[in-house]
Amino acid sequence: MSMDPVETFRIEAAELLEQVEEGLLDLTHRLADKDLIDAVFRGLHTLKGSGAMFGFEALAAFTHHCETAFDRVRKGEVPATVELVLAVLSARDHMRSLVEDAVTPAHLERGEGLLSALRAAVEGAETGAAATPPPVTDTPAQSGRKGWKVGFSLPVNSMSNGTNPLALLAEIRDLGPATIKADVSAVPPIEALVPTDLHLAWDVTVETDQPRAAIEDVFIFVMDDMQIRIEELGGEQTPVASSEVQAVAVAAPPVAVPANDPRPAILPVDLAPVTMTAEARQAKSAENVRVPAERLDELMDRVGELVIAQSRLSQLAASSADLHLRSVSEEIERLSGELRDTMMVLRMVPVATLFGRFRRLVHDLARETGKAIELVTEGESTEVDKTVIERLADPLVHLVRNSIDHGLELPGDREAAGKPSMGTIRLSARQAGGEVIIRITDDGRGIDRAKVRAKAEASGLIEPGQAVSDQELLQFVFHPGFSTAQKVTNLSGRGVGMDVVKRTIESLRGAIDMTSKAGEGSEISLRIPLTVAIIDGLLVRVGEGRYVIPLAAVEECIELSLEDDLRSRGRSFISLRDALVPFLRLRELFDTGTRPDPHQKIVVISTGSERVGLVVDQIIGDHQTVIKSMSKLHADVATFSGATILGDGTVALILDVAHLVAAGQQQEARLRAAG
Repeated sequence: MSMDPVETFRIEAAELLEQVEEGLLDLTHRLADKDLIDAVFRGLHTLKGSGAMFGFEALAAFTHHCETAFDRVRKGEVPATVELVLAVLSARDHMRSLVEDAVTPAHLERGEGLLSALRAAVEGAETGAAATPPPVTDTPAQSGRKGWKVGFSLPVNSMSNGTNPLALLAEIRDLGPATIKADVSAVPPIEALVPTDLHLAWDVTVETDQPRAAIEDVFIFVMDDMQIRIEELGGEQTPVASSEVQAVAVAAPPVAVPANDPRPAILPVDLAPVTMTAEARQAKSAENVRVPAERLDELMDRVGELVIAQSRLSQLAASSADLHLRSVSEEIERLSGELRDTMMVLRMVPVATLFGRFRRLVHDLARETGKAIELVTEGESTEVDKTVIERLADPLVHLVRNSIDHGLELPGDREAAGKPSMGTIRLSARQAGGEVIIRITDDGRGIDRAKVRAKAEASGLIEPGQAVSDQELLQFVFHPGFSTAQKVTNLSGRGVGMDVVKRTIESLRGAIDMTSKAGEGSEISLRIPLTVAIIDGLLVRVGEGRYVIPLAAVEECIELSLEDDLRSRGRSFISLRDALVPFLRLRELFDTGTRPDPHQKIVVISTGSERVGLVVDQIIGDHQTVIKSMSKLHADVATFSGATILGDGTVALILDVAHLVAAGQQQEARLRAAG
């Protein structure tokens, strides 16, 4: 199945637009940074050229204006100003729309408005530049033309990929008078010549008042795969006629040029041969391979089926006396385990791809709310399953918007409170065992607990004066429709966002912790499993049913004798190294209707600092668990986070650790309150 080239362009365009946006956001803080200006220009230039190549004419035409504006900035004709950068930033959103959607009259009308704003920004920059003359520098125009020697060769398959070397030569010629020599020394004999392969190299001498960057821009689309050498020729150059082409005697015949082509013929000359070998080209192109995400998902499903089949094979081998079967089973188990681990690595992506989206959000919200905000990100290299990354995007948007709207104060209020005028939103990620912990921290005013309690009482969530723990009180902000905002704004106030956060995190088998200090800010921690596809689990039996406990949450297993079980009835606590740990009898929780096993076990599980014991009848052993989603009918059963298929074809439910720990802690609180 070949990939649609237009879809490929859309993917590449999205990456380019992200790079342009990142460069523009950096420019708002470092307007004089020439590297950033060049990077933004290159991004716009590439987007325009690629867009035209794939038929996105409206995109190419619109981007051309932004590219021209930044070209003037790059050449020092106008300075980079905040207004200009913001105009291009708004235009960037329109470019994305032109890439993703069909062009409509509304698109064109909006584009005209954005271009008017861009022209006004450029004119404003020109006025500012005229009022403040730039320092005198030794520009190429003042120092006269310079001579450049450019030697280049393209990959053998360039013409098959649509690259036209004559167009590159024409662009060089547009820079100034040029002498072009072709090297045909690498051209194979006629019987071995493949018509679509390119074996020529070129040596060009050009005299121009443009800087070196202008020559590099000629090759901007093919720079990564080609060999190029650019050298400045010393001293003032003798002018050459634009039509002059130097012919050098070589063994090969001249390169044919169409009779109606107005450009001069290009004759072969001696030039250093191309140094990049075919193997080197192949190695370079093999460094990265773009694979559609759905193919990874499909491969993941296949690996999951293989793991289930391997589990069945292991079960058969364990009950057989055939040593050969056992040997093959062990080998298959090893290979499937390695394949599973490799597949997991393929699905991992750095959390930087998630955090990077929030620079623009914070930038826009800062302008919208009038607040000064600094976004700090930490732990961007932490890797998480791609599915988790995709599903975390919306919750994080809600949390960041809430932190900015409800948490951070206006600059004047912050200064009055003795704080820096600029507030800070901090996004951090780190791995802890089988979880990744993502924190959203702000240094704002903190959560007003009195308002939360008043709203909870008014909503009937608690009785007036009812005693609740601080953590329980803070958790009310995640209740559907709960908001302490006085009025609904376009940022918050409807009590929907935090409910979305809670539902999404719970669907990922994650948990939310919240802390807040009045006047100092709030911190929300999202604890998410590294992967949601295959996990290592502990298979246990409760009554006649079998269940899987995620192994990453298991701390230890201890025995609960029948005597101890009877002695602890009514208390449900065990003493574990001088600490009381509550435990839940799963047999009672699941209402199995069976008698307890005489040698019950307690599996101690934890999330964060909270622990709880789960009483089971038997611990069967570890189990590679391919997670299957619950049906819609059972999606609301909070005790289970999914299901898996065992080696004998039966189904085992996967316990929701976060829910069980919370239930255990609530039981502990009730028992402590009862004395």
